[in-house]
Amino acid sequence: MLRTLDIRDMLLIDRLSLDFAPGLNVLTGETGAGKSILLDCLGFVLGWRGRAELVRAGAAQGEVTAVFDLPADHPARAVLDDAGIEAGDELILRRVNATDGRKTGWVNDRRVSGEVLRALSDALVELHGQHDDRGLLNPRGHRQLLDAFGGLDLAPLRAAWGQRRQAAAALADAEAALEAARAEEDFLRHAVAELEKLDPQPGEEETLDIARRGMQAAERVRGDVARALQMLAGEPSQPGAEGLIVEAARWLEGAADKMGDNSAEGLDEPLAALSRASIELGEATRAIEDALAAMEFDPATLDATEERLFALRALARKHDVLPDDLATLAGDLSARLSALDAGEARLGDLQRAVADADAAYGAAADALGVARRAAAKRLDAAMAAELAPLKMERAVFQTRISDGEPGPEGRDVVSFTVATNPGAPSGPLDRIASGGELSRFLLALKVCLARGGEPLVMIFDEIDRGVGGATADAVGRRLARLAGGAQVLVVTHSPQVAALGQQHFRVAKSVADGMTTSRVTALDAGERVEELARMLAGEEITPAARAAAEALLAAGRQD
Repeated sequence: MLRTLDIRDMLLIDRLSLDFAPGLNVLTGETGAGKSILLDCLGFVLGWRGRAELVRAGAAQGEVTAVFDLPADHPARAVLDDAGIEAGDELILRRVNATDGRKTGWVNDRRVSGEVLRALSDALVELHGQHDDRGLLNPRGHRQLLDAFGGLDLAPLRAAWGQRRQAAAALADAEAALEAARAEEDFLRHAVAELEKLDPQPGEEETLDIARRGMQAAERVRGDVARALQMLAGEPSQPGAEGLIVEAARWLEGAADKMGDNSAEGLDEPLAALSRASIELGEATRAIEDALAAMEFDPATLDATEERLFALRALARKHDVLPDDLATLAGDLSARLSALDAGEARLGDLQRAVADADAAYGAAADALGVARRAAAKRLDAAMAAELAPLKMERAVFQTRISDGEPGPEGRDVVSFTVATNPGAPSGPLDRIASGGELSRFLLALKVCLARGGEPLVMIFDEIDRGVGGATADAVGRRLARLAGGAQVLVVTHSPQVAALGQQHFRVAKSVADGMTTSRVTALDAGERVEELARMLAGEEITPAARAAAEALLAAGRQD
């Protein structure tokens, strides 16, 4: 609910603060008094695009503040949440217009863009009138309005649409993958065969390299080691070091025997040393022999090792991977080849899934279409009942449903059309109906579509234009009915409408010191009688006019 509207230095208003009530709030005044200025100011704070020049002449800037009550389940809370603004029970919108045209907006003291204000406006306010291109006259919203009127549940259809989209996306992905795989099929088959033939193993390249280096090193030093063994062990024609030591020890032992026990003591130590040397030389000889044996290899083994190693490295360079990654690459390419081979079968499964999803969506869309056509008939009948009291019994309202592109809300295109006279062609509301007729069409349609506890503040701008008497009374009673479940603001020239308001404001224009200003006054009971009498009689208010005004107010209170 709009609770207060505070205006400073906007158009013809210098200072104005209004408190609105629940139910029906009416604004009256002479033509040109400035009633539309209030709507311009409200539209400004809500981010609507309107007049370029809004700041009052002589003022540095203009400012409008609107305060709304915000129930816990109000849809505006979702807008605030998306904008990162904390929501309380009260929503304060403030917007300033500088003389240079700059506009600055705040929501609960948080600076916001015009887009955020307009998003909040869609959740807070609904304007009805001849320029109602954001509301009932907008054909893009007719399907949603019909669904709300019929109480239709779109959840099954939306679920079927989601499943259809998922199935179609899965099929498209599979087709793209299969097409890409087919483009590289020859490469895959050749590469997989080559890798399977080589059968690379993780860590194999390092193992082969170590083995190759070992054999190459053995080939280079084996001759030197054999020469060392020859020097130690000797040859049949020439004794080695070990043989010479044995020979030397034999000569010393012979000398010791000739010298006798006492004289040979000097040879004991060299004999012992030679014995130790002989033992060490024997161990060295055996170790060298073992080393030589270990260095023995088949040259064919070296050739095979090098061939395998070079093949691994060449294949790794070919695929631009490390040799240790060849085994992983082989698995990946094999999987892609298997996917290619199995792709046709999987494609068939996905195509059947898409067909099933299409069928499910089609059934849900058909069921919703039947329900919409039934709801359209009920809406057309309800509109006929509403148009008759509004002196439009000859007009025909028809909800047209045609085929459109499928989507999450079905494949029905819904449009509200009218024919103002029997036999006349029907067409869109805003192209067929005149100004007064359009206003009454919109009012009847809103009455039919309204739901209890309407979260929007409904504004009707001179929706009773061009009607009077019983028709004006019918308009007023329908506005009052709407106001029973929501807050309604109506700008009116009709006393029959004004008499039904719970709150009555009078807009008047005055000139002081060469400056024109508009004033808005909340009327008490006596002032309402005078204002209604003026609306009935004109400038000269007669007793009869006052009596008629009192009768209108009394009839409104009885309702």
